[in-house]
Amino acid sequence: MNLKQLEYFIALAEELHFGRAAERLGMAQPPLSRQIQQIESDLGAQLINRGRNAISLTQAGERFYERGSALLAELNDIKLEIRRIGQGAEGRLRIGFVGSATYGILPTILKSFRMSYPEVNLSLAPMNNAQLQRALIRRDIDIAIARPSLNDSEIVTRKLVEEELVLAVPDTLVASHDAVSLPDLGPLTLILYPEYPRPSFADVVIAACESVGADTSRRIFTMDFQTAIALVAVGEGVALVPASVGTAQRNGVRYLKIGGMQAHTGISVNHRIDEQGVHVHNFVTLAQKVARKVV
Repeated sequence: MNLKQLEYFIALAEELHFGRAAERLGMAQPPLSRQIQQIESDLGAQLINRGRNAISLTQAGERFYERGSALLAELNDIKLEIRRIGQGAEGRLRIGFVGSATYGILPTILKSFRMSYPEVNLSLAPMNNAQLQRALIRRDIDIAIARPSLNDSEIVTRKLVEEELVLAVPDTLVASHDAVSLPDLGPLTLILYPEYPRPSFADVVIAACESVGADTSRRIFTMDFQTAIALVAVGEGVALVPASVGTAQRNGVRYLKIGGMQAHTGISVNHRIDEQGVHVHNFVTLAQKVARKVV
């Protein structure tokens, strides 16, 4: 017995008339009668009491109608659910992101995506760039929000925004202006992140500092920008961070503009080059749309 035959029986059980059931199904009455007989033969049970002027369901027929109707309803629900997932209206999207992105454009992107696709479950995981790249290649995540990007032949990178670097300093540091020249500050301990793997954002910072003649000989490495800012707050040194990080005030820390330095960093959205998932492409499209509004 197949699903089509089940639909035939349910139509007959609801109409209790071969003619009306056949008309409802868009078929002739004799083929419908043969199909019902075949179902009874396959099941080894009589489903229909056939009278001269009327038909009725047997006890077996009533139970078959009850279970068969529930089965068809479940199948229709499955079809609808799969169709909605295929259209991007439901499902799951796994996103990895660098921690500093939470101070910039990422919250706006996530809020917009949730408003547009409320039935898609978002799974979020903070990672550094090396972890993002590995997780994306291994298909542990679907989207990577990186700083500035992931360089891999298997990954597509789309830049979202670019921002300047600012200097995070202890609030005890005396500075006459909101913009400072790094060489004028003298030998300061530079707090860098991440500690590994390299090259990384730390190397971008070192190169930027050395390009303006700043002394970078005294260095402290930490794993992430949150720890770097915490060390700045207790007076262990200074750190170059994205300007968006400077929008979040923290006790013990001031953020100063850096004069004479052309140093920038960016945020990108990344996915596998062979990605076919509609959720991923919907997210990338929306992220780029949000980024265009921010710029």
